[in-house]
Amino acid sequence: MIKNNEIGVYVHIPFCKKKCDYCDFISYCNKDNLIEDYVQAVKAEIQTQNIKPEITTIYIGGGTPSYIDSKYIIEILEKIKEKNVSSNAEITIEVNPGTVTKEKLEDYIKTGINRISIGLQTTNDELLKQIGRIHNFTQFLETYKLAKKVGFKNINVDLMLGLPNQRIKDLKESLEQIIKLKPKHISVYSLIVEDGTPIANKIEKGEMQLPDEELERNMYWFVKNTLELNGFIHYEISNFAKKGYESKHNLNCWNQKEYIGIGASAHSYRDITRYSNTENIEEYIENVNNGNFNRNKIIHEVQKEDDAKKEFMLLGLRKIKGVDINQFKNKFGDNPIYLFRNELKKLTDERLLIIDNNNIRLTNKGLDLANLVWEEFI
Repeated sequence: MIKNNEIGVYVHIPFCKKKCDYCDFISYCNKDNLIEDYVQAVKAEIQTQNIKPEITTIYIGGGTPSYIDSKYIIEILEKIKEKNVSSNAEITIEVNPGTVTKEKLEDYIKTGINRISIGLQTTNDELLKQIGRIHNFTQFLETYKLAKKVGFKNINVDLMLGLPNQRIKDLKESLEQIIKLKPKHISVYSLIVEDGTPIANKIEKGEMQLPDEELERNMYWFVKNTLELNGFIHYEISNFAKKGYESKHNLNCWNQKEYIGIGASAHSYRDITRYSNTENIEEYIENVNNGNFNRNKIIHEVQKEDDAKKEFMLLGLRKIKGVDINQFKNKFGDNPIYLFRNELKKLTDERLLIIDNNNIRLTNKGLDLANLVWEEFI
């Protein structure tokens, strides 16, 4: 198997002003007293990393990275830059309206961040309140305009569909408002209701109702058609970009390239091994302070080659272009058409996949039933 000569870095900032009602991520809104110690631990973990490949993408996610003081973001990035970082690396930070100031955005630009991802979810203030967001649409607009003003050209906006009480009309209004702003990238995710979240509890009690499956799929196709008509390239199931502005960090993950996760609960893929850090933030800090970095590490999988080949298919089929057959051959020395002939026959017979132009990709029907396709490669 050919080894990658580039790598990505993900840094997890698990602090929030308030946890959203649908959020299942490792994040905290009541542990601000740990921010300083956590940042020092993150810097110490970066210091220990032996990174020989060139770092071509850095992604700072959360939580809400923009919630903490920007001086900490600068310190973390300066520490990463002591490694082998490409001069044209894509460096992304997630921000939420209600946690950003002009000064923070200026600091991000100065330290080399060149891509910003703003969590909006919907332009409907009532829906924002229902899902527990801390901001309204006006605050989002202020954040977006500030980001443009300080010099950010590459801006992503996050939207959600399938929200409780959301109608196609609401989605149409959201898309119209966002398209007017001319962002370079829009991510559109279906709400996934995770057990134990406030939204899950409200749905269980009958206090909230999700759109039915047909409406949710109609929403998806409405988004896809609208964005494509407005010049966005649909390049991954949930992601749309203007030409040349596809997220390199995410594309590298879908192309099975290596990445290192830094911080509590951060996941890594390196040397055919998938592993993560402990989710317990206090334990993470204590282990780092005591020099016991390995105690934070939880190994999930040391990949056998057959499993790596299946995963390459599964990840690649998230992309609208699909799996590049030549890339598969170059990486593994096998032809996926022959290797997965049984799975591919079944999925093409069911019109979920198509093989054309040296690619294996989802059909429109496959986009709606992608989970059934991925199951064949698990």
